[in-house]
Amino acid sequence: MAPVIQACAAAHVECAVCVTAQHRQMLDQMLEVFGIRPDYDLNVMQENQSPLTVAARVMESLAPVIATSKPDWLLVQGDTTSAFAAAFVAYHQRMCLGHIEAGLRTRDKWQPFPEEMNRRLISAVADMNFAPTDGAAKSLRAEGVPEKNILVTGNTVVDALHTILQRAPRYSDAKLQSLTGRILLVTAHRRENFGPPLQQICLAIRDLLQQFPDVTAVFPVHPNPAVGETVQRVLGKEPRVLLTPPLAYPEFVHLMKRAALILSDSGGVQEEAPSVGTRVLVMRDVTERPEAVESGWARLVGASRKEIVAGAAEWLQPLPTNLQRPGPNPFGDGKAGERIVQALLGSL
Repeated sequence: MAPVIQACAAAHVECAVCVTAQHRQMLDQMLEVFGIRPDYDLNVMQENQSPLTVAARVMESLAPVIATSKPDWLLVQGDTTSAFAAAFVAYHQRMCLGHIEAGLRTRDKWQPFPEEMNRRLISAVADMNFAPTDGAAKSLRAEGVPEKNILVTGNTVVDALHTILQRAPRYSDAKLQSLTGRILLVTAHRRENFGPPLQQICLAIRDLLQQFPDVTAVFPVHPNPAVGETVQRVLGKEPRVLLTPPLAYPEFVHLMKRAALILSDSGGVQEEAPSVGTRVLVMRDVTERPEAVESGWARLVGASRKEIVAGAAEWLQPLPTNLQRPGPNPFGDGKAGERIVQALLGSL
């Protein structure tokens, strides 16, 4: 959302920022990176909270904020439970809702859970759908969303990456700064990968390090205890595995650019990887971002130890002569924030 907030300022549009603080530390890092000061902080963070708890607390605490601020538009981004809860509040307040990153679909309501249903339900009440790609816009049309309510903008994550990549890389952890050789960057946090699937992912990383002695795995561990326990147990004593807390966004972006390969179950990383020129193996069975796969930047491998090792080994070979060069970045040109704000001004 930072590029949209910046585009509002450039166009002299008043913009109030409301955060949920579902992940307090990660949020505060990002706000500092982009110099954003929230006008409203719902502070819904609780230990071991469930998506239903988050939704209930966001609905309860956002409604009076909307009633007080009376915005012309409420903008939500992505497919989090917070985004859905905010969209539902907008519907009940009978106000205009804009959905940024609209139209992503796997067409399997259980994968990813609960994000797939969150974004479908947001589309049902949104007045303007800002689709990142033509494919996302096509999915919205197939669901009956009127053409006048759809605008293809590119993805704002590309705007944010362009901003970060203009800055020199700086790492707070000296171990990251001094890394040599090739880097295998890993992220894993999806609920469907908790438990045995995450253990398979960790075992695959061990296999790859045995096969490629010049590779070091860097794994920023998500704060959810369900992730940290498994990762520490399987990989905590591996000498060429660097487990870190979640990284500040600029560190993570520059680390993606340095990496030889990324393993991830994240949605956003599938968009970020083409922007920094690094391939990604997607540790999921389905993706709502088929453009990443179609362009050659990504490949689906699921959480299978065998498939992860096979796919990564193919791309980590010194001379992968059988691999085609990926196509251009399918997720935009870095001007999505400007397009969104100009569309909103036009609607007013």
